[in-house]
Amino acid sequence: MTSDLPDPADLGAVVVGVDASPPARAAALWAAAEADLRGQPLTVVHAADIEGRSVLTSAETLQALWDAASDVLAETVDAVREKYPDLTVTKELSRGDAVASLHAAADDRGTIVVGSRGLGGFASLTLGSVGLGVAARTEVPVIVVRGEPDRAATGVVTAAVHGTSDLDWLLIAAAEAHVRNASLRLLSVSNVLTYVGRFTTMLDSVGEITEEKVHETAAMADRIRKSYPGLTVTHDVETGTSVPGILVEATSITDLLVMGARHRVIGGGSALGRVTHALLHHGHCPVQIVPPGYAATDDDGDGS
Repeated sequence: MTSDLPDPADLGAVVVGVDASPPARAAALWAAAEADLRGQPLTVVHAADIEGRSVLTSAETLQALWDAASDVLAETVDAVREKYPDLTVTKELSRGDAVASLHAAADDRGTIVVGSRGLGGFASLTLGSVGLGVAARTEVPVIVVRGEPDRAATGVVTAAVHGTSDLDWLLIAAAEAHVRNASLRLLSVSNVLTYVGRFTTMLDSVGEITEEKVHETAAMADRIRKSYPGLTVTHDVETGTSVPGILVEATSITDLLVMGARHRVIGGGSALGRVTHALLHHGHCPVQIVPPGYAATDDDGDGS
């Protein structure tokens, strides 16, 4: 393997946010399996948001909330340790809010895992609130655990490719496939409606647009093969009128879908693009979002 090959450890430690909901328990067990594959520790976080509630809530109620949160955290960690006895697991009960607590626990090289739904509060890993907030404002990869927890493995990791600028984070997708002994599929979607009135005057046909994408995707696949000579890498370009629809369909035949986040600015903050939003709400497998500028660690190991 060449020197730019990310070691599985370079994928980073795993941090999972939990509450008392079944999806959160499933996310914790999935995160434990991910940490085990990486050979990395797992941190289980429950954010009780005591600080945010302290003004309008009595001391007795706050203590009851804290005690209940402590019990949920302990029960989740016990379940993880029972299934993965050799995994290093730590727990963190936070007084702060969920988004800030998870970001702090992940630091600058961890991967955050959340469930697809929750109970409310941290408790609300319902996408559209905390889950989306974590993904939209993160500087590290975020994985939203979707799909049936007992679905059969497909042996495939899929990377949703947009263009040549994706190459850095594609090495992360390759590392995810590598630790799973899975193949990596690069999937690019050529949406013909995107180019109407813009590029069709410069290219002879929609077929030429697709052909350019095929060449780009093939070149990226070749680059990945040089870094991972033992990894099976395939590449596909599908043509259609709905990028979200094609990618959501692809999640039914893959173990993990990895994509780069493409943010749009709304008001004073950022929000995830519609394709990412659709996958996080409708995907059939866990979806990993890699933020802009994030890449596998370089030869100096500083991640820059």
